[in-house]
Amino acid sequence: MIERAHFILYVRDQAASARFYRAALAREPSLDVPGMTEFHLAGGAVLGLMPQAGIESLLAGRVTAGREGNTSRAELYLLVDDVAACYERALAAGALALDPPAPRDWGELAGYLMDPDGHVLVFAGRA
Repeated sequence: MIERAHFILYVRDQAASARFYRAALAREPSLDVPGMTEFHLAGGAVLGLMPQAGIESLLAGRVTAGREGNTSRAELYLLVDDVAACYERALAAGALALDPPAPRDWGELAGYLMDPDGHVLVFAGRA
């Protein structure tokens, strides 16, 4: 049985990414040490931010994280109460707007952004 899910994004600059997610999620990290910053999310999930160099070192060169340019290889899809407010807060924190909040054909309102490391960040809720 899975007790908790951790989602770890490999980032270029841990401190800069931590500042972005602190502002975008409007919460303080539960852990912020060299090599890992974590934010507790609803449902017991945890968002982790690990420097690219850390994962490359850990896996002894068997992976190169995020070296493909600005092509995103991850999406963080968060269900929230106020999609517009969360979207605007992330923009103010430095996110790049991809597609503003709009009703989607799967029945949710969702707004798409890109974080400073090129990961897609989505705030979604009831349409």
